[in-house]
Amino acid sequence: MSQQILVVLPHPDDEAFGLSGTLAKHASDGAQIAYACLTLGEMGRNMGVPPFANRVTLPAVRKQELEKSCRAIGIQDLRLMGFHDKTIEFEDQEQLDGKIKELLDELQPELVYTFYPGYSVHPDHDATGAAVVRTIGRLPAASRPQVRCIAFANNHEQAIGQPDIVNDVKPFLEAKLASIQAHRSQFQAAELLGKKQLSDEEIQQRFGTERFWTYRFDS
Repeated sequence: MSQQILVVLPHPDDEAFGLSGTLAKHASDGAQIAYACLTLGEMGRNMGVPPFANRVTLPAVRKQELEKSCRAIGIQDLRLMGFHDKTIEFEDQEQLDGKIKELLDELQPELVYTFYPGYSVHPDHDATGAAVVRTIGRLPAASRPQVRCIAFANNHEQAIGQPDIVNDVKPFLEAKLASIQAHRSQFQAAELLGKKQLSDEEIQQRFGTERFWTYRFDS
């Protein structure tokens, strides 16, 4: 039986840099991956260079970009959750947790990916991770899926230690770079690669490893 994985992140493109290689590996291994994206990133400031989106069209553009990223990774089950960008921390917790609980009940995942609450820079990231951890923490310990978190705040390793999972995703760099480049309104080639052309070795060094922290529940 194939592994069931649930990914819960707040914005289109959150999957691209830190997770897409790992998800592509899971997909190639036959895992069933559901990606619950809480918002469409409609408050994002980037509109492409030169701009090809505007405040009205940006949600539709980012939805299309997310769908393209998912195809590159091998994710077939994309759930758009309909929350508002930059407001996840202010959402009614009961409603937010309830939506996550519905996903858990339906999918029965063995593994969940999200952001590490408090160590993921953006308030939406932290609030999303907190909601996932809070909801899963209410489940009986024996029935909780493993939760693997992305963290990248400046002080995260001092606070939560070294990652316990380090994935070599070099065999999946084609999918990872396609995922990143799918989000064309947000990331330009110059931002991604710098002003000079990177060698294959430099690309592998920069993008070839993904790191995760297994969330440890108190009880």
